Amino acid sequence: MSRIGKLPITIPQGVTITVGNNNVVVVKGKIGELSRWVDPCITLDIQNDVLTLSRESEQNRHKALHGLYRALLANMVHGVSEGFRAEQELIGVGYKAEAKGQMIEFALGYSHPIHLELPPEVKAETISDKGKAPRIILTSHDKELLGMVTAKIRSFRKPEPYKGKGIRFAKEIVRKKAGKSASS
Repeated sequence: MSRIGKLPITIPQGVTITVGNNNVVVVKGKIGELSRWVDPCITLDIQNDVLTLSRESEQNRHKALHGLYRALLANMVHGVSEGFRAEQELIGVGYKAEAKGQMIEFALGYSHPIHLELPPEVKAETISDKGKAPRIILTSHDKELLGMVTAKIRSFRKPEPYKGKGIRFAKEIVRKKAGKSASS
């Protein structure tokens, strides 16, 4: 049984959910609008501002889809009502980031700057305080898209295990290796 799939999703004030033809679910809220196709083996029921999902059989595939679509729809409801936020830090001497509208320019120790154009659904803000590592704060109503953008940014300079330099998520702990020891 899917414990996640059985949990009901409460629909906050100002959020509307409509199920269209071909099982396309559209979630609209004050921040934005998201849509997703749902497998026909999952049925949706909206009553008294509560969304519940049920599956047609006890097959393993249907159980897996039950939990998956419940989690995806819950993220959509949370995203259009409150939004999601991701914070990353640039650890390293001379590492910088500067947001210019929908473009972020990185200086990460390469011979050239790296430019990343963000999708229109993602908003970026950079903070460079003296004595602290530069930070990038990304916000969006789409959790999946936000995760892909943060993964792309992290891929420019992954944290290395010897000095810990690179781009990491805020409050992420990077395990460091000891390195070579001198022979006697």
